[in-house]
Amino acid sequence: MHVEYAKVSALGDRQDNQDRAAVVVADDAAMMLVFDGMGGHSDGARAAETGLKIVQDLFMSSSLPVLDPQGFLYAALARAHDEVVSLGREVAVDFRPRATCAICLIQEGGAFWAHIGDSRIYQIRNGQVLTRSRDHSHVEVLIQEGAITEEEAQDHPMRNFVECCIGGDVPVPDMSITAKQALEPGDVLLACTDGLWSGLSDGDVAEIGEPGENNLVENLKALSIKALNVNSPYSDNTTGTALRWLNT
Repeated sequence: MHVEYAKVSALGDRQDNQDRAAVVVADDAAMMLVFDGMGGHSDGARAAETGLKIVQDLFMSSSLPVLDPQGFLYAALARAHDEVVSLGREVAVDFRPRATCAICLIQEGGAFWAHIGDSRIYQIRNGQVLTRSRDHSHVEVLIQEGAITEEEAQDHPMRNFVECCIGGDVPVPDMSITAKQALEPGDVLLACTDGLWSGLSDGDVAEIGEPGENNLVENLKALSIKALNVNSPYSDNTTGTALRWLNT
């Protein structure tokens, strides 16, 4: 595969960084991962780190390209959930470690997305957001029902209310897994935590795909700085992974 990729994770206005992220690139497939430890619960960082390690290890030990991408993503996230649940086995359910996550599997000219919670994946093409994942949140439901706009969601009092995550309760949480998303040369995929996308418009996010003198590493860094500035002095951990598809 011919790709360009980048990763960034900033502390923001927090005391510790509970986000974890990785990009793994092999000859026949690549994977982008972001996990956001939920700060209101104990060991959020440990939940994020555990979830990422499980999915990353499963990918690296698989035959590539993955034979059943959607089945792999479901099984990997279910396994990550089980492991994070086990971290809090001795803790009251309301205080167990939890995390949201978004992972993207790229192979054979396309991408398969999976996410739980409000960590997002974007596909940018020709300077615009072509599509994005839809959060598992109360605010996202209001957007889809037409009750509020994307702009109104930015300041909604329940904007941080997430309806599902890995960890906590034993049953496997709801997750969204896409069919194959076709890629064209120059397309950029962005997987990020809410600390990165919060406060930014689709137009802001699309700037990461701009060609020119700046490479993807610099574009992602600039996007994270913009998010930190917009959200200051209450910025969250700000984390993202990006990949530009260059195959022709």
